Amino acid sequence: MDISEKIIESTIEIFTTMVMMDVSVDGPPLTASGTLCDTITGMIGLAGTHKGVLAIHIPNHVAIAITSSFLGMDVDEINDDVRDAVGELANMLGGNVKTILTQNGRDINLSLPSTIAGHEYGFKATTDVDLVILPFKTEQGRFLVELQLEK
Repeated sequence: MDISEKIIESTIEIFTTMVMMDVSVDGPPLTASGTLCDTITGMIGLAGTHKGVLAIHIPNHVAIAITSSFLGMDVDEINDDVRDAVGELANMLGGNVKTILTQNGRDINLSLPSTIAGHEYGFKATTDVDLVILPFKTEQGRFLVELQLEK
């Protein structure tokens, strides 16, 4: 099983059915998310037989466009609606990742989603992890989906 393919399928499905936006893969997987600038990150922790975190890193202008489409209303700044929407995207992706991993007999629980936002920050694993970072694009710009699983 290639978890990257499953995450790609899940991301495209969630954006098509829930957010009402077309997304596509924007190049090969990355080795690092690098410095995130004017970005909001939604993340959800995975605990159990495998520990890790699933994160979605969305530049502010893309997050505003996604939230507007998701909620069916105009949003023009990073606010609680955007934070909630990005957290919910992380939650839905985390649920799909849990299903993918649990189908292989892994017992996993999810944390509640949280978000961080900033002008400039990094998102790095503190332990040795298997890293999957997938770039996606919308008409409004790119975003990343990142999965870190402890080895």
